[in-house]
Amino acid sequence: MVCEKCQKKLSKVIVPDKWKEGASNTNESGGRKINENKLLSKKRRWTPYGNTKCIICKQQVHQDGKYCHTCAYSKGVCAMCGKQVLDTKLYKQSNV
Repeated sequence: MVCEKCQKKLSKVIVPDKWKEGASNTNESGGRKINENKLLSKKRRWTPYGNTKCIICKQQVHQDGKYCHTCAYSKGVCAMCGKQVLDTKLYKQSNV
C-alpha cells in the first residue's frame, strides 16, 4: 500500500528492455558490451535482502520504506513514508 506521491519512487524490476530502438541492452546503440553481466557491472549492486527493516515487526522490507506490506495495510499507512492512507477503524482484522 503506497500513497500517490510515493508511487514514483518505487524501484524498477531488473529485466531487459523490450524494444530495440533506444534500448540499453543492445549492441547497436553502444549501450552493452558482449557477455557483460548487468548486475555485476553496475556501481550500486542490487541486493535482494536489503538493509531496511519494518519499524513494527522488524521484517526485512524489499522496497525502500518504513513498513512491510502487512503492517502498512493493518495500520492503513503508506509503506514508504508512513502517511495515513486508509481508515481502518471499522475493519475487522485478526492480526492487530
